[in-house]
Amino acid sequence: MWSMFSTLGSIFSWMKRHWLTVAFLAGFVVDLLLLNQVDNVVDNLILVAHTLIATISLLLFYVGVAERGPVFLSRIFRRYAPIVMQYSFGGLFSGMLIFYGRSGDFIASAPFFLLIIAVIFGNEFLSKGSDRLIYHIAVYFVGLFSFVVLEVPVLTGKMGDGIFIISGLIALVIVSGVTQVLFKIVPNFMAVNVGRIIIAIGAVYIGFNVLYFTSLIPPIPLSLTQLEVAQSVEPFSNSVQQKSYRVSYEVQPWYRKVPFTQPVIHPTGETIACFARVYAPTKLSTKIFHHWEYKDINGSWQEYSRIGYEIVGSNKNGYGGYTRISAFFPGVWRCGVETARGQVLGRQIFIIDEINEPKEIKVKIE
Repeated sequence: MWSMFSTLGSIFSWMKRHWLTVAFLAGFVVDLLLLNQVDNVVDNLILVAHTLIATISLLLFYVGVAERGPVFLSRIFRRYAPIVMQYSFGGLFSGMLIFYGRSGDFIASAPFFLLIIAVIFGNEFLSKGSDRLIYHIAVYFVGLFSFVVLEVPVLTGKMGDGIFIISGLIALVIVSGVTQVLFKIVPNFMAVNVGRIIIAIGAVYIGFNVLYFTSLIPPIPLSLTQLEVAQSVEPFSNSVQQKSYRVSYEVQPWYRKVPFTQPVIHPTGETIACFARVYAPTKLSTKIFHHWEYKDINGSWQEYSRIGYEIVGSNKNGYGGYTRISAFFPGVWRCGVETARGQVLGRQIFIIDEINEPKEIKVKIE
């Protein structure tokens, strides 16, 4: 019993030393459990709440630092506002990773994993007041920018370069307003660090734009819910409202389902198909593309074809669509699902084998 209490005491002592990181991770984990759908009202209210709480707690912390109120309130703000702030940052970053991660492959989500690591690093190692000020503003702007870029397409039902630019400008106006309030709360502190603040905000703004216009940022608010290469796909209508697909696929042995392995397709006809479901918010309609590529003798990916079709956000499981290719040949191939500007939602790498026969073909309705 004493050993258990000793262990709990050690855990509590560790948490007390790393309380900012613990609060950040708590917000992160809670949203991982709660957030579900990009245009769900509850999910959006949660993200709005995180944004508002992060804004208020950021301002109240510096109210406490400047002692702009009763001594006991200033003490409370200095002690607890950073915990609340980090919890909200964790919630925003969790929402960012959930929705942005669903909207692209792992490589496209890598910048957000690096940001999360950077926030934890800042919590643990930044202690100088001016450094923490820059850190707070930068992290706040990252969360705010991510949130606005997510929400504007959901609300307007539109996406593209213009919508992204407008979203970024909205986020820039909001963070500028917050910094103006901070100038009134801690004028001397802000004046001394004004150059670094401009650089931090500018770096975040430029960084997001570089990621977007180089197609490295996931194509929010779209998300890929299903992607597979099949022997054949045939559309048919099972009701007036919804189109379904008859997918003939090759059953893969268990060792071809292990991560970092590729399925092997043994064609049974003159074409093979790529079937995908892409979720979009209800109001949104756009065009996506299936990008078929193969590896050449040097191991480089070469384009075979790029075929597009329109999707509308009317199906809770994702809008289904497919493309087919013929005149294929043995080797390593992949089918990628992309936006018109080349942002990748996901890819399926596979091997075409025309020598052997498929062991088992099954048919399912999608």
